[in-house]
Amino acid sequence: MSASIPGNRDLPASQYDLKTYWGRVRQSADLADPRTLFVSSTGLENAKNLLSAYKQGQIKSMTPELWKAKKIVDSTLHPDTGEPVFLPFRMSCFVISNLVVTAGMLTPGLQTRGTLLWQITNQSLNVAINSSNANKSTPLSTSSLIQSYLLAVSASCSVALGLNALVPRLKNISPSTKLILTRLVPFAAVASAGALNVFLMRGEEIRQGIDVYPVLGEEEKLQREIEGGEVKSLGKSKKAATLAVGETALSRVLNATPIMILPPLILVRLQRTEWLKLRPRLVLPVNLGLILTTSIFALPLALAAFPQRQEVQAQTLEKEFWDRGGREGKVEFNRGI
Repeated sequence: MSASIPGNRDLPASQYDLKTYWGRVRQSADLADPRTLFVSSTGLENAKNLLSAYKQGQIKSMTPELWKAKKIVDSTLHPDTGEPVFLPFRMSCFVISNLVVTAGMLTPGLQTRGTLLWQITNQSLNVAINSSNANKSTPLSTSSLIQSYLLAVSASCSVALGLNALVPRLKNISPSTKLILTRLVPFAAVASAGALNVFLMRGEEIRQGIDVYPVLGEEEKLQREIEGGEVKSLGKSKKAATLAVGETALSRVLNATPIMILPPLILVRLQRTEWLKLRPRLVLPVNLGLILTTSIFALPLALAAFPQRQEVQAQTLEKEFWDRGGREGKVEFNRGI
């Protein structure tokens, strides 16, 4: 992200108020804007140069052009490494990457083979996205990555197949209710395995901790602009890591809930209409349209549930950080997304 750009002067975190939920929604919508995927490597370098000029004091104040450059950099580069996130796994590509997979999982009448295929595909994509956007101060080893992947796939397939077998055996419920419950099986599998996936893929952060930094006051920021140098980590905190991973897991469930519930329920109603009965070939495009529309709105709303750059009181972490907080006794860390 823009924190990796050379220069002593700090860039504003956002043009929106990140202390409010709506401000974070608008910021998340920028991060998830698929138009940034079409920015070339030259365009990215130009954006980085513009931001560097601001951080080095050559540009005095933020302009619309600078905000656009920051949007490009923030949606493309990882905040810890400063390197571009692989395009299919960026948040700006999240809706597109998940569209086909979600449509596959929500396909009516899936048999066992289809259910397994789409659950494995979904968890493979989740692993890639979670790994690419995790806090990189505590990387996951290859062996742990493979183990976490296998556990996540096993969990999602077990839930999906188990519920698919259970629903038809339910008694004293109407056929229409059984149909709705069958359509909601993918949600149960995705929500439970999605949260588990985050904890598994980022378990190393919880075991070893993640870097935390003092929150700088205005005087300290001005002094840093003059003297230069990076803000040094205070150390690694396991409590900060647990909070970061837990919030990210919850945001994944919040994102999956409307996407996996609304389209199948709406599709059930539409399939009962004469219009769609006479046009069975339109079921797939209608399903894709419902998923796409829901996903576009759900992603920024879920990402905004918690700040990406999280500030907490130092005394809520391990004792070694209690007297080392910055402004108002606070420390901060990258939550990951």
